[in-house]
Amino acid sequence: MNTYQDIYEGWRQDPEAFWMEAANKLDWTTPPSRAFFADQGAYGRWFADGKVNTCYNCLDRHVEGGRADQSAIIYDSPITGNQRSLTFAQLKAEVVALAAALKDRGIAKGDRVIIYMPMVPEAAIAMLACARLGAPHSVVFGGFASAELATRIDDCAPKLIISASCGIEPGRVVAYKPLLDGAIELASHKPEATLILQREQQGCDLIEGRDFDYAEAVQAHKAAGTDVACADVAATDPLYILYTSGTTGQPKGVVRDNGGHAVALHWTMKNIYNVEPGEVYWAASDVGWVVGHSYIVYGPLLAGNTTILFEGKPVGTPDASTFWRVMSEHKVASMFTAPTAFRAIKQNDPDGEMAAQFDLSNLRTVYLAGERADPDTILWLEKVSGKPVIDHWWQTETGWTMAGNPVGIELMPVKYGSPTVAMPGYDLQVLSDEGEELPRGELGNVVVKLPLPPGAFPTLWNAEERFREAYLDEFPGYYKTADAGMMDEDGYLFIMARTDDIINVAGHRLSTGGMEEVIAEHPDVAECAVVGIADEMKGQLPAGFVILNKGVDRPVAEIQGELVQMMRDRIGPVAAFKIAVPVQRLPKTRSGKILRATMQKMIDGEEFKMPATIDDPAILDEIAESWRAYSGRG
Repeated sequence: MNTYQDIYEGWRQDPEAFWMEAANKLDWTTPPSRAFFADQGAYGRWFADGKVNTCYNCLDRHVEGGRADQSAIIYDSPITGNQRSLTFAQLKAEVVALAAALKDRGIAKGDRVIIYMPMVPEAAIAMLACARLGAPHSVVFGGFASAELATRIDDCAPKLIISASCGIEPGRVVAYKPLLDGAIELASHKPEATLILQREQQGCDLIEGRDFDYAEAVQAHKAAGTDVACADVAATDPLYILYTSGTTGQPKGVVRDNGGHAVALHWTMKNIYNVEPGEVYWAASDVGWVVGHSYIVYGPLLAGNTTILFEGKPVGTPDASTFWRVMSEHKVASMFTAPTAFRAIKQNDPDGEMAAQFDLSNLRTVYLAGERADPDTILWLEKVSGKPVIDHWWQTETGWTMAGNPVGIELMPVKYGSPTVAMPGYDLQVLSDEGEELPRGELGNVVVKLPLPPGAFPTLWNAEERFREAYLDEFPGYYKTADAGMMDEDGYLFIMARTDDIINVAGHRLSTGGMEEVIAEHPDVAECAVVGIADEMKGQLPAGFVILNKGVDRPVAEIQGELVQMMRDRIGPVAAFKIAVPVQRLPKTRSGKILRATMQKMIDGEEFKMPATIDDPAILDEIAESWRAYSGRG
């Protein structure tokens, strides 16, 4: 058995051979002559003379190779009470019929299609149908406001939009059609047509000549038996454009190519997530985010796994047992979500009694990413699930893991607070602001030595200069992750915060993530966020906003005093930590990231734009009220 060190060093010594071996696991219409083309793009391009169709590798080759009757997608919607399973053969039939309907509307290779959908199977079908035609898709998170959708319409200029009549949230129906109509009215670019999936929970009127019924269009081609062959797509042709969450001003459209993306994701399913073809994999995310692209749709289907598409919430649909029920009922082998999901479950069920009610014998590993995974949450999750809990770190821009624990190669020792080590393809380094490599244990800018590996973005859509300025120029020869962290003597990476979240207290650079780790260890704390607020004397002071576990009935002042003492004991007086504000909720994006920068601006009285991705804007008002009550300004 090769160890991680063997494989990582093998990649480092001969990246060409490493990635060609990985590429040979896919079906190419024109196999690449080599892996890396250094003279193309901003830092080189991968498999540039190869041709490959991502949809073919996700569906057709499995149907032809003996998996036709295996479940490809399990749709589980506790929010509507519906479940549905599609085999690889059934999923292919749906994708082919939709591809035919798209061709009817003039969609061909290179045309962009926006997908603005709730978490239903048709969202994944739409992505795969676009991939079949070689038409780059841009999935926009369902329920985005009209103005945000309009900026994306203008940036990628779609020929067609696929949407639905509504989305379903706990206790409410979100009408999508008025949002879509408003976006088209606001946008300078006008799509030629829309396909609308009518949901039974709430239908909508269609505009004659522009809007077409999704089900009618698809059913007509299924009845006719229309076939649509997979387009011949260059490895460097774009598969999709994904706009980064929290966009302000002109959105940044991350481009993902076909060849490198398929090679990298296929490699990760066994080596990182340790699942074999035929096993069930569940990424509890949304198709509107990068996790949904990589690990609800493309990664599992490329590898021949059954993937779960979940329309629900970790709590409230109906309660904090939902995740355990899904894992048990569908025999999930490997599960991946954001730490905030399990923090919500922990807050509602701190002793893990609900997990004990379910058979989790098929589950081998739980993976966390998307934000810092605090050790307290990991320890709790290990205890209640009885399984290894693996933190890993990556970004929308990279598309897959930069630092992780490669369980399919070997389960490395876990160090709480660390996503473990660099994956093959990533030469991770920690640099000073001046670009000098820092000693082990020192906090600095985490960067990746170029070139980025297959699967990472080659550029931004129609914004090459902005791509270079935002990611490559500050540290020449490196990709700037905009995350701050340090490396220990064993090569384990510790991501402490976004570089914007490093605060300066009386000249000391301190990590908000390190402070959050300390607060989260308090037994009465469910979740917390630390932000740096303006202070005349010290420049900035850390302010902790703390959610307590349900049922805590101790005086809040006692808990606040204990948190201050814990911070002095663990980080020292240099942290100058004295502010601990109890709150009911924290403002987050819909993907679970805490909006620390927005909180800081609001408390400091700076102007800020309401983040487009915020889950519930009312939470900011609650935070402001809690701050006024705490600081005596109410």
